Amino acid sequence: MAGICAKTPAMIPFTGNPLNRLSEKRAEESFIAEKLHAGDSLVLPFFQTMPLIDGDPPAPFFLPPGQCGLTGSDLTVFLGMREGRAVFALDIGEDAARAEWLTGFGKFLDLRSAAPLLPLPDLTIASQGKGLLEWHARSKFCGRCGAPTSSHDGGNKRVCSRCGVEDFPRTDPAVIMLATHGEHCLLGRNVKWTPDFLSTLAGFVEPGESLEEAVARELHEEAGVIATSVRYFASQPWPFPAALMLGFFAEVESKALTLDPAEIAEALWFTKDEARALLAGTMPGRRGPSTAAIANFLIRAWAKK
Repeated sequence: MAGICAKTPAMIPFTGNPLNRLSEKRAEESFIAEKLHAGDSLVLPFFQTMPLIDGDPPAPFFLPPGQCGLTGSDLTVFLGMREGRAVFALDIGEDAARAEWLTGFGKFLDLRSAAPLLPLPDLTIASQGKGLLEWHARSKFCGRCGAPTSSHDGGNKRVCSRCGVEDFPRTDPAVIMLATHGEHCLLGRNVKWTPDFLSTLAGFVEPGESLEEAVARELHEEAGVIATSVRYFASQPWPFPAALMLGFFAEVESKALTLDPAEIAEALWFTKDEARALLAGTMPGRRGPSTAAIANFLIRAWAKK
């Protein structure tokens, strides 16, 4: 059975996962054990949250379980089925010697940097694995009583050893929006970014807040502009470490800006020609968001001829 997913505009990177996650089988220990040792299963190793990548063009490098040197203490996560083959992510922790041995098959590369180069279906699988493994790393102890937790359901759940509370992977919703006023769009630079980099504004959704309200609040807090209309564009899983980016266009009532100096170092209004030049890399001293980021797709969709 193919992956169950709706199409995202232009197939935004990190979307279009081809796996059938087969959630109804995760709790069956015998099924997980069988697939983890099946000769046709696929395992993607991770070292310090970086997946194993090889090839030209590059792609995540999946190994049969027998070639991974699996141990009883390994953290493995069942990701789903692809064309009848089970797919797992393997966290080798901080085992540098084992990482060096596995580099005989490829290199461990930062997923954010490698993302624009990887085939989209495999990139989504790698991002799913990265997100789950990072959640495990942050969830080793119970948030209620502080006791150690353990992995269950093929790595898709953790259970407290003392109070029995169950914990599941979390995703943080974040809005990312292109503010527009007529034939201009607003791009800004966060205080933590390099001086040449500009992108759309963004922020996390707060408790008791709708997505549209979050868009309006963030625009007003960061740039002092007031949104008059908000229109949804698309979403993107963003495993750095565990966000869901919800993209919007927001028309604002004025181009007058009042920047929050704690967040935004500068913000500028761009014409469509200027926005296209920024994305094309032909604007001297300036660069825009990566082709792997939904911000790039927001700007591109607005600026297209």
